Amino acid sequence: MRVSLRPMRLRFRAPVVTAYGELTERELIELELIGADGVVGVGEAAPLEPYDGVALGAVREALEAYRAVLEAGEGASGGELLDACRQIADLPQALAAVDLALWDRAGRREGRPVAALLAGDPALRVPVSRLVGALAPPQAAAEATAAVRAGFRCLKVKVARGDDEARLAAVRQAIGPDVELRLDANGAWTLEQATEQIGRLARFSPALIEEPVHGPQALRALSARTQVPLALDESATVPGAIAAGVAAAVVLKISSSGGISALLARASLARAAGSEVYLGSSFDGPVGVAAALHAAAALAPLPACGLATLSLFADLEDPFPAREGAITVPARPGLR
Repeated sequence: MRVSLRPMRLRFRAPVVTAYGELTERELIELELIGADGVVGVGEAAPLEPYDGVALGAVREALEAYRAVLEAGEGASGGELLDACRQIADLPQALAAVDLALWDRAGRREGRPVAALLAGDPALRVPVSRLVGALAPPQAAAEATAAVRAGFRCLKVKVARGDDEARLAAVRQAIGPDVELRLDANGAWTLEQATEQIGRLARFSPALIEEPVHGPQALRALSARTQVPLALDESATVPGAIAAGVAAAVVLKISSSGGISALLARASLARAAGSEVYLGSSFDGPVGVAAALHAAAALAPLPACGLATLSLFADLEDPFPAREGAITVPARPGLR
C-alpha cells in the first residue's frame, strides 16, 4: 500500500477555555492508505498534549515507523496490520489513524458506510451535546441560550476555572430547568476540592460531572461522597479503570482509545462493569468526528455525545452539522 501523511492546522473561531488552558488552534495528522486496488482509506491522528499528554511529534514518529509495515501489508487483514504497528509503537493516538484508514478502506470497498459494517441496525442519527467553555457568566449564558435555540437539549460546561458558581447560575437561568447540564473539570480538582466544589454546584442540578478528579481511586472515593453521578474521561486510559466500574459513566474518544475497534471493545468492558457509555471528541478533525459518529451509531442508543465540535473551527465548513440536537450519521461508503 502507498502511505502518505498530511499535517493539518485548524484555528478555533474563538479560544476554547478549559481547566488546562486556552486552545486557539488544533494540529492533526491525516494518514492516507492507497491499496493496489486503488481504494483509498483516510485516518486521523489527533493527540492533544494538554489533555492526553501525547505530543504531536511522538505520534508523527510512530506513524513514520509504521510506514514499512503498512507499505508491505497488501493482503494482510486489518487486525494483523494493527498488531504489527502496535509491536513497533503502542501509541493509541497513532494507532487510531491506522485503524480509521483501514475502516474507511473497508467501507469504500464494500460500498457501505462504516456503521453498517459495525452493526446490523445502526442508528441514523446521534444525539449530541453543546460545549460551553469556562467563560465569564454573560458570555456563557449567551452561548447556552443560542445552543438551546438551535435545538440542543444537553449542554456541557467547562468548570474548575474562574467563578464556576456564577457561570453555572447564569447558564441555568438562561436554559431553564429542563435542559440537561453536564460539567467538565478535566481532572483539575483534588479530592477535597472536588468534594467542596460539587457540594456548592449541586444546586444547579448537573446530570453528571466529567473527570472531577483524576484516577480511578480518587473517582471511587469521590463517588462515595456525592450523589451527583461522575464520569471517567481522561482517567479512562488508566489501566483497569474502565473495568473497575468506579464511575456512573465513561466518556470514550476515538483518539485516546486507539480507533474504532478498540473503542468498541472498551464500550463492552464499561457496560459489563455497570457504567453508561457515550462518546466525546478531543476537538478532532472531520475524519475523527466521522469515525466517532459511526461508532456511536453502532453502540446506540446512547446519551448525548460530545461530537458537535467541528463548528468551533474557523478553517472549515462543518460537514456534520447538528440539527435539533442530533447529527446525521454519514451515509456514503467509508467514513464520510
